[in-house]
Amino acid sequence: MRPRTIDELVGQGHLLGDGSTLRTAIESGEPHSMILYGPPGTGKTTIARIVATAADGAFEEQSAVNAGRAEVRAMLERATERRRGGRRTVFFLDEIHRFNKAQQDALLPAVEEGLVTLIGATTENPFFEVNSALISRSQIYELRPIGDEGVCELLQRALSDPERGLHPAPGIDDDALAMLAARAGGDARQALGALERAATTVGLEGMIDLATAEDALQRKAVLYDKGGDKHYDYISAWIKATRASDVDASVYYLAAMLEGGEDPRFIARRMVIFASEDIGNADPQALSVATAVGAAVDRVGLPECRLNLAQGAVYLALAPKSNASYAALLAAEAHVREDGAGEPPAAMRSAGYAGAKVLGRGVGYRYPHDEPEALNDQRALPDSVGSERFYEPSNRGFEAELGERRRRIAEVRESTDES
Repeated sequence: MRPRTIDELVGQGHLLGDGSTLRTAIESGEPHSMILYGPPGTGKTTIARIVATAADGAFEEQSAVNAGRAEVRAMLERATERRRGGRRTVFFLDEIHRFNKAQQDALLPAVEEGLVTLIGATTENPFFEVNSALISRSQIYELRPIGDEGVCELLQRALSDPERGLHPAPGIDDDALAMLAARAGGDARQALGALERAATTVGLEGMIDLATAEDALQRKAVLYDKGGDKHYDYISAWIKATRASDVDASVYYLAAMLEGGEDPRFIARRMVIFASEDIGNADPQALSVATAVGAAVDRVGLPECRLNLAQGAVYLALAPKSNASYAALLAAEAHVREDGAGEPPAAMRSAGYAGAKVLGRGVGYRYPHDEPEALNDQRALPDSVGSERFYEPSNRGFEAELGERRRRIAEVRESTDES
C-alpha cells in the first residue's frame, strides 16, 4: 500500500501543498538534499522513493543501523558510474542520526559535489543529532503524525484496492475502523499492520469487530522519544501546565512521559526544582513533598513509584504559586555580575581568628537575640549596594505572611534608627 505519487500520499499537506518547495522540487524532477524528520509511519521512506522516481534517478537505500563505511563507499562508486552515464543517484539513509560524526562527515564531499542527492530520515530532532555541516547543505522537512481521518482513508484504501490491498478483503465495522485509526497514534504503518493481523485472524470472509481490532493492536502507540526533542517537549508541557495550576494537564503529561518510558528520576528531579522555582515560599511544604517524591522513586521504583509521582504532581499543581525567591536570586546575581561583589560591612565580617579585631572585623556587631523581637537597624548589605530590594514577596499563600513579617521588620528598624 505504499503510495507511488504525491497525490496518493495522505497527510503532510503542509509540506506538499501546491507551490510548496518540496512539491515543486519533486514535480520539476530537480530534487535537493533534504532531511525528513518525524515520527514513525508518517511517510519518510515513501517521499524519498517518490523523489527518486520523479527525478528518474537510481534509488539507493541504506539504514544507518546496519551500513558502515564499506557499504557507503560501494554506493558512492555506483553513483560515480551512473553520473558518467548522465543519471543521478538519490541516496536514502534511514535513521541518519545513528551515523556518528565521522560517518556523517564522509558524506559531505558527495553531497557538495552533487554526486548524490541525500535524503536522510530520522525520528530525532536533526538539530540535535545531525552535523551542522550536513544540515547547512540540506533542507529540513518536519513530517507530522497522520490524523485519524488520514489513517482511516489509508485503511479503507487497503480494504478496497484490488491490486495492492487486502483482496479479497474481510469486512470491518465502523467502531473497529475508528479505533484502529485513533490508536495508531498517527503511525500509518502501525495501523496497516494491525489491520493485516486482524484480517488474518478473521479470515478473508470474516468481519473485523472492535474486539478483534483491539487484540490486533494491543495498545495505543505512544509517540514519545525519551532521548530526543519530545523528551523536552513533554517535560516543558508538564512544567507549564503545573505552573498554570492545571492539575488535569499536569497528570496527563506525567502519564504520557511514563507511558513513553521516561526515567521517573528525571521527572522527580524536575518536581524538586519546580517546588522552589515556581512555588517557593507561597507553600514551603511543596519542597518537602517534592523531595519525598524523589526519595520514594529511588526506594520504590517502577511501576509503583508512578503513584508517588502522581501525588507530587497533584500537590504541586494545586499549591499556591510564587517565583519571588527565584526572581530575588536573579536580581541579586545580576547586580553582582554588573557591579561586582561588594564588601560586607566590617561588623558583618568574620571575627573568628586571631587579629581580626585589630583589623576591625566584627567590631560593633549587634547580636539580634539580645534585642526586642530579635531585630535592630544594623546595616547588613554592602554600602555599595545602597538600598536595593531584591526580594518582593507575593501576596499568595504563606508568602503573604512573610510579606507582613517584612513590613514589621522595616517598621522596627525605622523606629530603632529614629531612637
